[in-house]
Amino acid sequence: MDAVHLIKATRHALAECESVEEIVAESWQVQALVGAIGRLLAASGPQSVRADARGLSEAGQQARHSSVGPGLRDGGTREVRADRLSQIQDPKCALSDLSGLLAETGVALVLVAVSAREEGVYWQCIEAIDAADESGECVAAILRRLEAQEHGPAA
Repeated sequence: MDAVHLIKATRHALAECESVEEIVAESWQVQALVGAIGRLLAASGPQSVRADARGLSEAGQQARHSSVGPGLRDGGTREVRADRLSQIQDPKCALSDLSGLLAETGVALVLVAVSAREEGVYWQCIEAIDAADESGECVAAILRRLEAQEHGPAA
């Protein structure tokens, strides 16, 4: 499945969340998608972004494994949507959409964190917010590199 379609599916799933647990689980789905997109770009994306894409892959993987991502690390049965990623037809569009998804995820997590009644949930949200922020920075760096490549060196 193309990255843009998976990002849209993930965005829809995040919007449909009705509980704290679902929001946190979707944030880890986003990080799994970040890692998968990074791996695919590092392997077959434009040569100019492959090094940055490895960093994106590592950011997604590190975040995915840094905490118990519901259904991702704990042996749960929840599907990892990112496993369906097979291609990135338009890297710039996919990364732009991913940037927006990461921002939306961060907002959802902030809302959960400020209303968390349990300290564990609060800290899990803070960790996920940090992961989304780090991934967003990696995505922005790749987008800048693609822009520079598209427009040539600045005068």
